[in-house]
Amino acid sequence: MKREVTITYLEMLDPVWLCAKECPKASFDIGECTHRQPDFFKYLYETIGEGWHWRERLRWSEQQWYEHAQDKKIRTWVAHQEKTIAGYFELKREDADTIEIGYFGLMPDFFGKGYGGYMLSKAIRLAWEWGAKRVWVHTCTLDHNNALPNYLARGMKVFKKVTFEDDFEPDKTSVE
Repeated sequence: MKREVTITYLEMLDPVWLCAKECPKASFDIGECTHRQPDFFKYLYETIGEGWHWRERLRWSEQQWYEHAQDKKIRTWVAHQEKTIAGYFELKREDADTIEIGYFGLMPDFFGKGYGGYMLSKAIRLAWEWGAKRVWVHTCTLDHNNALPNYLARGMKVFKKVTFEDDFEPDKTSVE
């Protein structure tokens, strides 16, 4: 089965573009993972990405997860609400000037409560603090419906769109 997918690429070229969203709840905390645990990063990717068809890393070996976790060009932050994992994001330094928000997502229990806007604001601020002159991200039509509006609301600008057909495997549990 085929489906059409559109990837939207967005960027921010100046920190003054950021339209930051405040934290909706004082007990919501975002901290950097300074102890780089491959199995934990794999858990975040698989759990948060499950509903959004994140599949690039699903076939990674233990060695690939280890190398990813040890890569100093990648930094990972985890969001918590009262000691419960709420979401995470990765920042990836591509070169001296460019930082990509590589992965960004929330656990389903935290959708629609304002956490995504705050978490994205924090990710963008951290990228600028890390020395970026350009922060970029991509999202697609398989992501949550609020993903693209959130990026735009924070001040990111679209610089490219690509549409293609993707092989789609329907959920086998719902097929009779």
